Amino acid sequence: MTTRETTSIPLITADPEADELRAKGLRQMRTIAVGLLLLAAAVYVATLGQDGVLGFVNAGAEASMVGAIADWFAVTALFRHPLGLPVPHTALIPRRKDDLGRGLEEFVGENFLQEDIIRERVDAATISLRVGRWLGEPEHARRVVDEVSDVAVIALGKVRDDHVESLIRDALVPRFHEEPISPLLGSLLSETLRDDLHHGLVDLALTEMHDWLVDNPDTVTEILGERAPWWSPPSINERVTTRVHLELVRWVADIRDDPHHHARRALDSMLEQLATDLLEDPATQERTERLKDRLLDHPQVIASSVSLWNALRRGLTGSLRDPEGAVRQRLLTEAHAFAERLLTDQALRTRLDGLAADATVFAVERYGAEVTTVITSTIERWDGKEAARRIELHVGRDLQFIRINGTIVGGLVGVLIHAISVMIH
Repeated sequence: MTTRETTSIPLITADPEADELRAKGLRQMRTIAVGLLLLAAAVYVATLGQDGVLGFVNAGAEASMVGAIADWFAVTALFRHPLGLPVPHTALIPRRKDDLGRGLEEFVGENFLQEDIIRERVDAATISLRVGRWLGEPEHARRVVDEVSDVAVIALGKVRDDHVESLIRDALVPRFHEEPISPLLGSLLSETLRDDLHHGLVDLALTEMHDWLVDNPDTVTEILGERAPWWSPPSINERVTTRVHLELVRWVADIRDDPHHHARRALDSMLEQLATDLLEDPATQERTERLKDRLLDHPQVIASSVSLWNALRRGLTGSLRDPEGAVRQRLLTEAHAFAERLLTDQALRTRLDGLAADATVFAVERYGAEVTTVITSTIERWDGKEAARRIELHVGRDLQFIRINGTIVGGLVGVLIHAISVMIH
């Protein structure tokens, strides 16, 4: 069983100037309340034993003193023992501050942290509309982009190469080893073939191959010449390799220019069969998985990944630091577009406000008890006398009106009672 820490600590004055102003106001109101009491006492002494109108004045002054003293006692009893006398049920705040804290905690929890109240206040706040209006100002949008960019640059700078290497080696690579890649490749290849997305890549490859063959005839003939028989005369080899090169160029050009060339159909058929095998053939799947594992286990995978990350980070960092960089400009454009949507799209605002209300309710339901407990735990750590002094600074000035009203009302009641007494006699 644990016990709550109850060490008393003094309260820290957040604003000495404000406290001085509060103390000044409290002294002024006390002076007025005491002045009225002394005035009532003086009138009482001056009219003591008088009849007639002065009898009414004397009765009123007497009742005013009683009311003033009674209310002084009541107000003072909240913060300290009146006249230093340990009268029961006085100095309530220093003695019962812990009970006050628990009561305040229950009051806040029961009256403020309720779902209906929270949703009502979030809806009334029209958060999304305010955000839209604020973000719609160019200087505000620029400020948001600047802050996001600065934070992103700092965050990117905090990521070291060993962090990336550790992430890839300890988290990503083991996960890739466990995850079968054959179904993924098979599905991706099937979708690519179904949508004819591979044709663009084939066209590009054929164009590049044709251009290379045209620009490098010597290389082609040299490669072909290396495969010629040793006993073949050089002149015949040259004519054969030249002819082969010419036919190779023509063949690649035909495939490039004819979308329905039989070689293209053969390639499509081969790729379709590969996609099917990746999805259904255990032998193909096993070979693919072995190839994947060999690639993942190669040391260059991690080194290349780190290099790729560094290149990406340098590009992002440079663009984020440049006020006119592409990333910042894109962020600014998106911020303006989002602000415009918030201002014009009622459905979006309603959805976002609902999400904000749901998030707030979730946070309160999950952490509300911990939040309100802060009230009790904080008050329990306060020094009793210091807590009473601080509370009196904040509310004591208004409490002096109780003394003033008690003096005035007491005098009026005294006059009324004296009038009734005169009429009875």
